[in-house]
Amino acid sequence: MQRHLPLMPIIVTLLGIGLLSLMDAFMKSASLALGAYNAALFRSALGFAIVAPIWLLAGGRWPSQDVLKVHVIRGLNGSMMALSFFYSLTKLPLAETIAISFIAPVVSLYLAAVMLGEQIQRQAIWGALLGLAGTLVIVGGKFGQGNLTEETWLGLAAIVFSALLYAWNLVLQRKQALVSKPTEITTFYMGVAALAYLVAAPWLLEAPAIDDLREVAISAVLSVGGALALAWAYARAETQVLAPLEYSGFLWASLFGWVLLRENVTGSTVAGTVLIVIGCWISTRRRPEQSAI
Repeated sequence: MQRHLPLMPIIVTLLGIGLLSLMDAFMKSASLALGAYNAALFRSALGFAIVAPIWLLAGGRWPSQDVLKVHVIRGLNGSMMALSFFYSLTKLPLAETIAISFIAPVVSLYLAAVMLGEQIQRQAIWGALLGLAGTLVIVGGKFGQGNLTEETWLGLAAIVFSALLYAWNLVLQRKQALVSKPTEITTFYMGVAALAYLVAAPWLLEAPAIDDLREVAISAVLSVGGALALAWAYARAETQVLAPLEYSGFLWASLFGWVLLRENVTGSTVAGTVLIVIGCWISTRRRPEQSAI
């Protein structure tokens, strides 16, 4: 019996990452206009309003206590992860922000081994490290230009914190996908995050202008689409196969940052991207001796 590379989960993962990268571009504009907190709150609330009816109409039922616990943990983790990421977008360019976040797939490989019992293949580790090397090339080129201001350091701290949370999120996403359907996962992810943000509403909530909600509404739709795609894919392939594909987000971010935000792509960015693509390819390969079971 042969185990083949899960092509469809890989394709759907790449599509989901593309949708979420486009969402990041719109959320950068929304975060600059509304502040990271308000943008994150309204995105989660609108996302919940979009996906919850779909889940209910499809026969959604309240999950068991064990499954609900996973939903709540990932929703709380995701709320802090997203908020810190959106804050970093107000301080750093989109492509560089996503590039720095690429420490997450590397960390997630080891978390998957500890939490899910996955056996990490050698090429997955080498691919992840190569992708990380590409990220360092990009970051080195960016900060070698002397752009280390106080605002930059704040953005760096926020994105590193977000990336560590995202590594845990990738593992929780796989665990969640094994016990729930994509619509249920996305409904609770958005709903729990929105409730978490509401805790700080008495101090931070500001009523936005209708025009300022356009980017947030688009972001909510893209978030739901991306979350559904990833939930479907992670139910059908291991974390070690799909997590390194997060590196492809940089390609999307470079494109959307250039088209929508007029952010230039540097030579070091191109060089780092080449390493990232090679890393993705290595990570998702299967050697012949690893195919037989």
